[in-house]
Amino acid sequence: MEVSNNKEVDYDRASEVKAFDETKDGVKGLVDAGITRIPRIFNHPHLDEDSDNSGSTRFGVPTIDLAGVDEDAARRKVVVEKIREASETWGFFQVVNHGIPVSVLEEMKSGVHGFYEQDSEVKRGLYTRDPLRPLVYNSNFDLYSSPVANWRDTFYCFMAPHPPKPEDLPSVCRVILVEYSEQDRNLGSVLFELLSEALELNPNHLNEIGCNEGLLVVCHCYPACPEPELTLGATKHTDDSFITVLLQDHIGGLQVLHENKWVDVSPVPGALVINVGDIMQLITNDKFKSVEHRVVANSVGPRVSVASFFSTSLQPSSKLYGPIKDLVSEDNPPKYRETTVREYVSYVFARGLDGTSPLPHFKVTNL
Repeated sequence: MEVSNNKEVDYDRASEVKAFDETKDGVKGLVDAGITRIPRIFNHPHLDEDSDNSGSTRFGVPTIDLAGVDEDAARRKVVVEKIREASETWGFFQVVNHGIPVSVLEEMKSGVHGFYEQDSEVKRGLYTRDPLRPLVYNSNFDLYSSPVANWRDTFYCFMAPHPPKPEDLPSVCRVILVEYSEQDRNLGSVLFELLSEALELNPNHLNEIGCNEGLLVVCHCYPACPEPELTLGATKHTDDSFITVLLQDHIGGLQVLHENKWVDVSPVPGALVINVGDIMQLITNDKFKSVEHRVVANSVGPRVSVASFFSTSLQPSSKLYGPIKDLVSEDNPPKYRETTVREYVSYVFARGLDGTSPLPHFKVTNL
């Protein structure tokens, strides 16, 4: 560290991270305390250099209507083709008429708000860095490993294959968490059928190999930020899942990197955002793309979102995943080695959100 750089003098990042973590109040605690400037650990120094920061309106993430996919073969064929195209080019799409009632979506968002509006003492009792607790609540899962902190708090729970006991879930959103998760899993099974068909596989293929076995429900809160231009709600990253189903509120802030432009994933009433995860890109041998995305900070929050990761994540599993044999050939050899979901996610957790994809680490070395 050079003495001439006065801004660097007296900045002990590790101590500041530790002090923030030990409050167990998260980002919302800072906002509730009335801060007018964000702590330095949240300052993203190269934000303006990271491609176009404005949110392009030239593109739009595809919206796909799932109405009639089970009743009309011709309609299903059209939907499958749209999903194939979106998964290959965008890695993202929104779905409407997906079968989950709007009342359930609204109640789920209200439940997340209810969790974060609880008394600080209640939430502090749930705050933990143990990723395998039945319910995990903290700020920044990668607080100690990532280069910079994000302006968000999170609670999450593994809802499948081994759901928690009801008493382990927060009373303020217990019932809706269970209901929403059940509906999510049903939708996931439908989506994996459509994705299988988009890959020209048996419709049951992705479900049969366990893509829908695990469900991790992750509930984010992005409080209003006094200096949103200096930080991010979520750093540029890809998801370590097969697919992710995202419920977002009306505030927006999610952006996807498309043709080197940040494109706003604008909220559509009643819609859910679907994105391809890293492990789906791995098993499809790069046919479907896990695309970088981020969340910009906002000044009007709190924004809430619910990301349902179809993955067994860190839960014990010895099941190996590699490129699907029907999708590889002499001309298109496997690009990735086999791995377990747990190994993949453990690698992600150890690195944190550092702005780069973990997938190259799992590439076949002789390519």
